[in-house]
Amino acid sequence: MTNQQTTMKTDETSRPDVATRRELANAIRILSIDAVQKANSGHPGAPMGMADIMEVLWNDFLKHNPNNPQWPDRDRFVLSNGHGSMMLYALLHLTGYDLSMEEIKNFRQLGSKTPGHPEYGHTPGVETTTGPLGQGLANAVGMATAEMILAAHFNREGHPIVDHYTYVALGDGCMMEGISHEACSLAGTLGLGKLIALYDDNGISIDGEVEGWFTDDTPKRFEAYHWHVIRDVDGHDAEAISNAIEEARSVTDKPTLICCKTVIGWGSPNKQGKEISHGAPLGKDEVELVRKTLGWPWKPFEIPERIYNAWDAREKGAAAETEWEKQFRTYQQKFPELAEEYQRRIAGRLPENWQKVAQEFIEKTHQEAASIPTRKASQNAINAYAPALPELIGGSADLGESNNTVWSGAKNIIPPSPEGNYIHYGVREFAMAAMMNGLALHGGIIPYGGTFLVFSDYARNALRLSALMGIRVIYVLTHDSIGLGEDGPTHQPVEHASSLRLIPNMSVWRPCDAVESAVAWKIAIERKGPTSLLFSRQNLEYQERDDGQLNLIERGGYILLDSDGEPDAIIIATGSEVALATKAARELSDKKIRVVSMPSTDTFDAQDQEYRDQVLPPAVTKRLAIEAGSSDLWYKYIGRDGRVIGIDRFGESAPATVLFEHFGFTVDHLVSETKKILNC
Repeated sequence: MTNQQTTMKTDETSRPDVATRRELANAIRILSIDAVQKANSGHPGAPMGMADIMEVLWNDFLKHNPNNPQWPDRDRFVLSNGHGSMMLYALLHLTGYDLSMEEIKNFRQLGSKTPGHPEYGHTPGVETTTGPLGQGLANAVGMATAEMILAAHFNREGHPIVDHYTYVALGDGCMMEGISHEACSLAGTLGLGKLIALYDDNGISIDGEVEGWFTDDTPKRFEAYHWHVIRDVDGHDAEAISNAIEEARSVTDKPTLICCKTVIGWGSPNKQGKEISHGAPLGKDEVELVRKTLGWPWKPFEIPERIYNAWDAREKGAAAETEWEKQFRTYQQKFPELAEEYQRRIAGRLPENWQKVAQEFIEKTHQEAASIPTRKASQNAINAYAPALPELIGGSADLGESNNTVWSGAKNIIPPSPEGNYIHYGVREFAMAAMMNGLALHGGIIPYGGTFLVFSDYARNALRLSALMGIRVIYVLTHDSIGLGEDGPTHQPVEHASSLRLIPNMSVWRPCDAVESAVAWKIAIERKGPTSLLFSRQNLEYQERDDGQLNLIERGGYILLDSDGEPDAIIIATGSEVALATKAARELSDKKIRVVSMPSTDTFDAQDQEYRDQVLPPAVTKRLAIEAGSSDLWYKYIGRDGRVIGIDRFGESAPATVLFEHFGFTVDHLVSETKKILNC
């Protein structure tokens, strides 16, 4: 155990006595029930049941600095059972984060920093957005993986500048969610010794006692995952909790699960141990009874100064960060290049030569004019960009060779050698996505991970949280249409591109060739938010374009083929259908046909009105859109006079060429439909 790991640990002789400890824990309980009662909404049961655990963890073990919530070597704390958010807000308020009592009073109200579930980027000290159960646990696995990777990349003997723990609190609901199985299985395989999970084992969920539907032997399950498991810890006994955390920290080659037996709603005479304390205010009368039971004489939202003083972590946190900075300066003197690289990566800055590297590759791809599958073009982009981006950590959900996410310099991250850059996630799409969220949230890493587009359904809620948090995560989603072919409708995405485009803040790119793929990867790496890259299995023809058009790809939609003067009609296409559009336009040589390639609708929509009107002039109402997927989204671009060639049913099992003809994705059909809108 290193010095900085122990700086936040209070000596045994200076620990508060049991009564004082309980009083400190009761401050969490009372603040939580007061806020829930005032809001007339919320979940008081978990904060009341877990308060004793949190008091020990936050006062004796957690290395953090309320003055600087972004200190890179802080311990991470994740509340996976995010409905217990008031417990976290109480902890942040009491320990000295910028979260005032007024914000506590405004719990769950519009515009407050205390929303119903914790939200990353909204409340100081909140490490991730939680609420959908199990995802916080998977985020924590990602954070611990990031710590392991960065420690391997940067630490040198005697200089452990990356050296912190990830603690995660979770409940029965998190354990029941399938993502817990996916993520925790992989966490054990990765040997994440700095990951400590505190399981609030109270046996209650919304519907009542879980023994009617959750009879797993959870300790055995986690032992089978190669976790260290500490069973039957009294979650209301500070000494037992402290001893368990000490034991967990002593195990360095496995993650640890601490099974804390607790009583939900502890301290409520009439509602503790019952589901009625889970997700509703206790009621005014019961709140008063809790005060009497706990011996808490103070009014709602009133905390005595001595309790504030006992909780205040600002001085201790500042001292810990100062000590780390001192160690980092020594490291900086001995390893100046490593220190500079560490600071760049933690700050999220791209290398100084990034623009040069990216532009040279895009121009090279443009000059080579190769007609290849865009999944292969994606791999080419990774091969070009990754050597300049050591923070780019890849992976795939057991489809690396199909997704083409494995690049020439990929090195597997396999303990006890975690210094690589590629994670084999196994068939765990949901865990992969949620872990990538954790990798990104930790800092110092840009994660990408691949699966088939159709299996984005498995990961969808984690994709949604990527977008909600606005974090840089790159999803490589291949086999993007009926072009998948013989595997049939179970594997052919029809609605998926449109459904991803519906997620606010999710940027979606479906490139038409190798050049657009190279640009899409560049934008995804630069974007401060998540990106879904949709790539083909089949070859896509290289599209001719000049340098001006090459530079316009970044705008999401641009004129790829045009005629003199105002066009008679506009064909809008994306992905594999762009080649059909350009061929159809050339066959309609007696008409003025404009072809617009629109690889990213959200990026195009973000352009200024003048540019959008240049590409899609309002006066030109004869428009047709073509995409091998759901048609509904395209009507906003074509208007009432337009037509869409799309697929609004499930696919079939047959070779791709047969399917494209069967569903009308042919030049002849596109020509015919264009003539119809031109009334000729």
